[in-house]
Amino acid sequence: MENYYNPKDVESKWQQAWEEEQSFCASMDSDKEKYYLLEMFPYPSGRIHMGHVRNYAIGDVVARFKRMQGFNVLHPMGWDAFGMPAENAAIEHKTHPAKWTYENIDSMRQQLKRIGLSYDWKREFATCDVDYYRWEQLVFLKMFEKGLAYKKGSSVNWCDDCQTVLANEQVEDGCCWRCHNQVQPKELDQWFFKITNYADELLEWTDKLPGWPERVLSMQRNWIGKSYGCEIEFSVAERDEKVKVFTTRPDTLFGATFMSLAPEHPLVQSLVTVEQEEEVNQFIAAVERQDKADRTSGDLEKIGIFTGSYCINPLNGEKIPIFLANFVLMDYGTGAVMAVPAHDQRDFEFAKKYQLPIRVVIQPEGKDLVAEQLTEAFSDPGFLTNSSQFNGVDNDSAKEQIAAFLDERGEGRKTINYRLRDWGVSRQRYWGTPIPIIYCDHCGAVPVPEEDLPVVLPTDVELTGEGGSPLARHADFLQVTCPKCTKPAKRETDTFDTFVESSWYFARYTCPEYTKGPLDKRVANHWLPVDQYIGGIEHAVMHLLYARFYTKILRDLGLLDVDEPFTNLLTQGMVCKETQRCLEHGWLYPEEVVDGKCTFCHQPVELGRTEKMSKSKKNVVDPNQLIDQYGADTARLFSLFAAPPEKDLEWNEQGVEGCYRFLNRVWRAVADNLELITEISIPDNVAGEAAELRRKTHQTIKKVSDDVDGRFHFNTAIAAVMELVNSIYAFKARKENPGVLREALEAVVCLLNPFVPHICEELWQLLGHQQGVEASGWPVCDKTALVAEEITLVVQVNGKVRSKITVAVAADKPSIEADALAEPNVQRFINGKQVRKIIVVPGRLINIVVA
Repeated sequence: MENYYNPKDVESKWQQAWEEEQSFCASMDSDKEKYYLLEMFPYPSGRIHMGHVRNYAIGDVVARFKRMQGFNVLHPMGWDAFGMPAENAAIEHKTHPAKWTYENIDSMRQQLKRIGLSYDWKREFATCDVDYYRWEQLVFLKMFEKGLAYKKGSSVNWCDDCQTVLANEQVEDGCCWRCHNQVQPKELDQWFFKITNYADELLEWTDKLPGWPERVLSMQRNWIGKSYGCEIEFSVAERDEKVKVFTTRPDTLFGATFMSLAPEHPLVQSLVTVEQEEEVNQFIAAVERQDKADRTSGDLEKIGIFTGSYCINPLNGEKIPIFLANFVLMDYGTGAVMAVPAHDQRDFEFAKKYQLPIRVVIQPEGKDLVAEQLTEAFSDPGFLTNSSQFNGVDNDSAKEQIAAFLDERGEGRKTINYRLRDWGVSRQRYWGTPIPIIYCDHCGAVPVPEEDLPVVLPTDVELTGEGGSPLARHADFLQVTCPKCTKPAKRETDTFDTFVESSWYFARYTCPEYTKGPLDKRVANHWLPVDQYIGGIEHAVMHLLYARFYTKILRDLGLLDVDEPFTNLLTQGMVCKETQRCLEHGWLYPEEVVDGKCTFCHQPVELGRTEKMSKSKKNVVDPNQLIDQYGADTARLFSLFAAPPEKDLEWNEQGVEGCYRFLNRVWRAVADNLELITEISIPDNVAGEAAELRRKTHQTIKKVSDDVDGRFHFNTAIAAVMELVNSIYAFKARKENPGVLREALEAVVCLLNPFVPHICEELWQLLGHQQGVEASGWPVCDKTALVAEEITLVVQVNGKVRSKITVAVAADKPSIEADALAEPNVQRFINGKQVRKIIVVPGRLINIVVA
């Protein structure tokens, strides 16, 4: 055996062996307990990045660990292949998205295999495969039949560059999340999924997912945004129009001194007077450029504009001005807010800015608030004042009483409101799943008959990036016959939002070759739900919410029996690296900086913040180069050791080197002792240093088992194995105790296998084993080995540490005291002095007090 570690040879050998033996293919025939492990599948960009390495290495640790524990592990991989990036890349490179996508898939598959990931590649598919999306079209038809898919006119987020609609979640800082250009509102007919029908169930189940991070569940609860309140009608002064508001605080209605409308509200144009029209239009244009998330932020400056119109408070008949305000959105409630500045901080700031009246209508017990003296809104409980017949009523009771009073007069009603809106799934692009609808002038929107599915996306199109989807110009695709009346008709040219494809791929992995429907129910019910799902928290209110909704749709269509898709969720952190920037030339790659100066202009370079690796900021590390230099096991080990999975990982070249050196130490620990450790048996009477190594071995087995199983403390698990390796190197009685040494070395190999499988398979084979390391099973801690025969105690003199002694565990107090007093170094500090007292703290220390 070579005494040096050659990762290139080792890794290619075992990757080939795993592929030939199909080592990681899962089967329902197994009598083992199932375990479904899944990482969020990647978009096939063509190149993996360090985020991929980290995410998939985390999942692979769990998959390999569970196999060693005896589970039947399903660990599949595929590709989230539709979408605008491929379309844009195809236009840029003058090729077809299909060609671009499948070439990228071939490239990335080989890159992922180089990492040594234990995937069941037989289950691989891409969402752009006809055999996948045909079933998505069938599910859509079933949803359409049940009224869960419908089309309506809607003001949407429109990206003019991408020529497509974006969900609210896909707009970041007022820009498209894909191309980062400004998003504008636009009125279009769009297809929607009725996710709001499932709002209560989605909300209810956030309390039944203990394996999910509370942060994600909280984000989903807030996004669903269920609130109890009252819908109130305000008549517009001198007009036959009414403005509806939703409020959770009807108890403050007497304190409403103005109305705030969203700039997108449909009544805006009818409410704006001629005198205010120009200023209002300028205001609306300015607000359209603001990000919706920013508009609801507490830090945003509250700005508005008077429409020129007034409405009437239904309780006191007061005429109050109607403003447009940037912090009011159509996405919540009715898009109109009754403004009560004395009791709402946003309204308070707005009223102060525009010198609008502030009226106190709730007083705290024992205090007398004066509107002119308020420095902030009062939002705590209290008793009503300035509220006519409701004066003196506590505000909780007043909510019910005022709501009932309005209901009696036909001016309001109690209701429940949700922030959640139906999911807009139409996209005006080519590279996506065709929506199976036909438009007939006589019959309207007609579903494509099931027997005519799939509606195949044509490949003979010309992509220019201009003028919307080329499907509208493809005569053979567009021109069809109406299935109902046989008259000429046209196909829908919109395609599905790619989040539709990613909302059920995990279910299709269970039966990817099934040809009779979307899912083989028996097989899907066996594997689902996914036991452990891994991905980024940025998907909390998009993919993760949509997948939960779509699973419930599949259940209600009779295709599944599960309620939720993922039992446990791990949201991993990002991979970050320090940035470097030149004031003249912008972000720089490391090779563009020499001696702290830009190689282009020779000016000093600013070291920026440590940020997420990004091509735009030139702080990326190519995993392929890393693997070429150090091997995949080193890349895996660093990404798993440098930080806990849920935390951001900061790139560190020295850390990579350290991981490589550690693997070399493991290699040499086995190589240098192979001839010595042919003996496997361990004597019953192991003592002294050998007993200490056995104890360390089994302490490590326990530690790593506890850290990996469910806790995912991979960094501390690896650190524990490193300590065991140190103990092996320090073990001097190896010739007398080869069995103990072998046990320790085999434990190291087994415990490291989920993290660095290539080197471990090689060392396991070199240790003489015929079967692979996974077949050996996960090592079991021998609790009897944890019991120490001797312990080390610290010896203090007058509270200061002076020495240590080793005593038998069963040693009594007098013998411990005698050993401590006899210790030569202790003698130096008590020589000639009177011992006043000896304090023995069992198992820890002895303190000798001298005068």
